[in-house]
Amino acid sequence: MENLLNVALAQIAPVWLAKSATIEKIEATIIEAAQHKSELIIFGEALLPGYPFWLAYTEGAAWDLDINKELHGHYVKNAVQIEAGELDSICQLAKEYAIAVYLGIMERAKDRGGHSIYCSLVYIDTEGKIRSVHRKLQPTYDERLTWAPGDGNGLQVHPLKQFTVGGLNCWENWMPLPRAALYGQGENLHVAVWPGNLNNTKDITRFIARESRSYVISVSSMMTKADFPSDTPHLEAILKKAPEVLGNGGSCIAGPDGEWLLEPVVDKEGVLYHTLDFNRVYQERQNFDPVGHYSRPDVTKLIVNRERQSTVAFKD
Repeated sequence: MENLLNVALAQIAPVWLAKSATIEKIEATIIEAAQHKSELIIFGEALLPGYPFWLAYTEGAAWDLDINKELHGHYVKNAVQIEAGELDSICQLAKEYAIAVYLGIMERAKDRGGHSIYCSLVYIDTEGKIRSVHRKLQPTYDERLTWAPGDGNGLQVHPLKQFTVGGLNCWENWMPLPRAALYGQGENLHVAVWPGNLNNTKDITRFIARESRSYVISVSSMMTKADFPSDTPHLEAILKKAPEVLGNGGSCIAGPDGEWLLEPVVDKEGVLYHTLDFNRVYQERQNFDPVGHYSRPDVTKLIVNRERQSTVAFKD
C-alpha cells in the first residue's frame, strides 16, 4: 500500500575508522533489513567510518601534537570519496533490494581538493542512485578540529512512496532555518542522524515532530571500547581516558502528533523496525502546518543558497 512505509533503524557500531570493514557491516545490515521487507533504512551520523571520539581524550585542541595529526591523517585515509565509487556496492544493494538508504559518512570531497573531510548524510534511492549529499553546515564543538563546514547543496527532499523525506546531521536538527528549508519543500518524514546518545534524541525527536507535524526518525550509532580495532593509532592513549560506553544509541520514532511510536532504545545493537502510515500526516496538518496555512510568507520568508561551494570555478 502506497500510504504505508516500512522503515529500519540501524543502531549499529562501526568497525571504528576501518572503512572497508565498516562497509561490509553496512552491506550485511541492508540485506538483513531488506529481508524484513524494509523500504527505507537509516544509519547514524558519521558511521562510515566512525565518529572522532579521540578528540575529547587526546588534547584535541592542542597545536602540533603528533597524536592528533596522526589520528587525523588516519581518519582522512579512511573517509569516503564518492567520486571514486566507494559507495557503489551499497548503491547496488539499494537497487537490488529496492530499499532507500540514508547513510552518515565522512566524505573526502574531491570538489574541495580531497584532503579535508565533511560530515555528510547521503541519500540513495530505491534505484541505487545517490540523490543528495548533505554536508553538515556547522560541525559541533570539538568536531570543528577535524571536520570542515559544509554548504546548503544537500538541503533537499526526496519522494518515497507517498512520503517526502529529508534529513539533517546531529545538532543541525536544532537549527531552525535548515529545518524550515526542508519543511518548505514538503518534507513530512524527517530523518535525524546522531553519533550515538540518548541525551541527543530523547527531547528533540518529539519536538521536531510536533513542530512540523511530520514523522521524525532519529537514528544513533553504538560505540564501546570493544569497538576500537587493535591497530588503531595511539589506541592506548585513547582508551586510557575513554569511558566504557561512548555511544549508547537512543534511536526512536515520533509520530506527527509528537508522541512516541518507538521509544528510544539504548544499550542494544541491532536493527529496529516500524511501519509508518502517511494518512497520519494529513490528519495532524489539520490544525497546524508550519509552511502552509499556519505561515505568513508576506511577513517572514527564508532564502536558501543550495549552490555547491568550491574554491575554484574553471572555464575551459
